[in-house]
Amino acid sequence: MAKYSEEFKGKVVTEYIDGNLSYRSLAKKYHMSSSTPLYEWVKNYERHGMAGLKRRNTKKEYSVQFKLDAIQFMLETGASYTETAVQFKLSTSSIVKLWMKKFRKQGKEGLELKQKGRPSMSKKPMKQKKQKAKKRTRRT
Repeated sequence: MAKYSEEFKGKVVTEYIDGNLSYRSLAKKYHMSSSTPLYEWVKNYERHGMAGLKRRNTKKEYSVQFKLDAIQFMLETGASYTETAVQFKLSTSSIVKLWMKKFRKQGKEGLELKQKGRPSMSKKPMKQKKQKAKKRTRRT
């Protein structure tokens, strides 16, 4: 379940746009731990309307080329993480920040999709036990 509902996001964004309160003041008013989500909501709302505030239900995987395009846009234009996220229709700026960190550390290879979870069991051929005929003898 999402921490904040679409209705709540819409209410706070509308209050920011219509009112005289700053991001920080609104965050305090609604007992939010940070004003950063509010800033991102406003930017998404300005760019995409109410659709920008909707939560995406599926986890989307982005191609290496898409990630490189976002990083290149950010480096060439000097855009912030939030501006880049809004430009590329990403749900949050932390995704771009993570991509940039991986890119600076490992280069293009750091952006490639990695397998998650435990690897599947190997499919080794089952060794067939040879049944040897045992001779039964009686020792006295």
